[in-house]
Amino acid sequence: MYLKRELGKSLTTFKGIHFGYKTLKRSSHRYEATVGIGGNLGDVLRRFEHLFVSLKKDVRVEVLQTSLILKNPPFGFVDQKDFFNAIVVLQVSMQPRLFLDYLMRLEKKYARHRSFANAPRTLDLDIIFFQDRVIKSQKLVIPHPKWHERQSVLLPLGSLKI
Repeated sequence: MYLKRELGKSLTTFKGIHFGYKTLKRSSHRYEATVGIGGNLGDVLRRFEHLFVSLKKDVRVEVLQTSLILKNPPFGFVDQKDFFNAIVVLQVSMQPRLFLDYLMRLEKKYARHRSFANAPRTLDLDIIFFQDRVIKSQKLVIPHPKWHERQSVLLPLGSLKI
């Protein structure tokens, strides 16, 4: 069950058991990673819940907190359903490139298919921040480009409990 709140005619937030979550538990993992999650195909809210459980079960990851879920219109390719987006803050034992590979495996587990830029998708996992690292390679850019221009990142980030 989710508590729903309309922010405007095209923006809605959802708070649930696992979204709007924060732990007081301390982790021994070395790195903090902020990950954007999104999707617009199928039962996205249920998929987010399954993702949360998968992350909690993985010994290489500690879920520190999650944002509210934001339902918002697509950008880029706009002829598709609205997206659900959230932020997950993790403590991880993996270096950035290994962590990216881990996230891509999770996307594949949840049936992500890459067809074209901004295409509809079951699950999208993006590294927004990784510690205070700045990385610019062909495969990985941290911080995520244009994160500061997207409501789908800014509004969920703003809902995190500091």
